[in-house]
Amino acid sequence: MELLDIAEVAARSGLAPSTLRYYERRGLIDSAGRNGLRRTFEPDVLDRLMLIDCARGAGFTLAQIQRFLTATPDDTELRAHLAQRANQLDHDIARLTRMRDSLHHAATCTHEPLVECPRFKSTIADTGNTRAASPAPAAFTPAAPAVSRP
Repeated sequence: MELLDIAEVAARSGLAPSTLRYYERRGLIDSAGRNGLRRTFEPDVLDRLMLIDCARGAGFTLAQIQRFLTATPDDTELRAHLAQRANQLDHDIARLTRMRDSLHHAATCTHEPLVECPRFKSTIADTGNTRAASPAPAAFTPAAPAVSRP
């Protein structure tokens, strides 16, 4: 298997090399070594970076992502938090889907003014009700990572 140098990983992932180095320092990714002064990575680091990007886009912090990446099946606290976050994402997706649909309607609606269109107002009202009915995500503080000392 051929290793990728940091420039290639940066180009393929769209992340700056400094971000890759930061992720490595945080323990989110591992380099395979160096080729001269340049870090090298296994090709599967790109999959890990896609997961990190997706999780960040869903509102997870880097500390939460790090904990998730090192989780074991017996981590019941993390599993409960993940289930709660999944439920929150379901609510967010439903709300955003209704908003998208209302914007599609507004783009073609002939009602004057657009914001007074009964269908648009109905969708917006549903969006607001869903947000009010959605439980707020509980605070989640990841456990401090174990530090090994020589």
